Amino acid sequence: MPPTLLASVTDFFLDPIVNWGTDFISSTGLPAVFFLMTLESACLPVPSEAIMLFAGSSVAAGDLTLFGVVAAGVLGNLVGSWIAYAVGYYGRIDLLEKNKLIHISPKHLKWADDWFARHGDATVFFSRMLPIVRTFISLPAGVAKMPFWRFTAYTLAGCIPWVLMLALIGKSVGENWEEWRDHLHYLDYVVALAIVAGIVYLLIKRRRRPPAEAASATEA
Repeated sequence: MPPTLLASVTDFFLDPIVNWGTDFISSTGLPAVFFLMTLESACLPVPSEAIMLFAGSSVAAGDLTLFGVVAAGVLGNLVGSWIAYAVGYYGRIDLLEKNKLIHISPKHLKWADDWFARHGDATVFFSRMLPIVRTFISLPAGVAKMPFWRFTAYTLAGCIPWVLMLALIGKSVGENWEEWRDHLHYLDYVVALAIVAGIVYLLIKRRRRPPAEAASATEA
């Protein structure tokens, strides 16, 4: 899908949410920033880029403080991440092991557990600074039963630079925050392309496995 068409499609769905979110912040202030960022980290389609850029522009206008919007954004991200983590942690069996639609074998769940045991800290930290991925990383962390307080620490550490960066950009550009939101779309495309490439790679790798190995994986 061409980037311009992809942008049009995403804007069609996200613009009403962004408009509602900016109106909410204008009328309610910091509680709205906290609430919207909570929704975003709980895997709901609320774009943090637009929310924090607009909040930053409100700082430039004198309506909010930089410390306030950053604190509200980070805390909202943290609470939303806890929600998604809990869904993955407590819903692991029903969502993945017993669900026929998206069934994941115990073998692959063990692989995820081992991955987060070895690389979970870095995965959570850096993923919090990547568009798209940052919204959903808490769910697999919960599924893999990453220790809660370690998850919390790295989530918090990863949220702060992302939220602060967006708020500072919004404060710097003021009323031009929407232009920067459009610029950040290109980063979304890069991340989305990387995700698709990763999925394709895994599918190709799976197809190339010896029949006996593939059969054993299916039985697992």
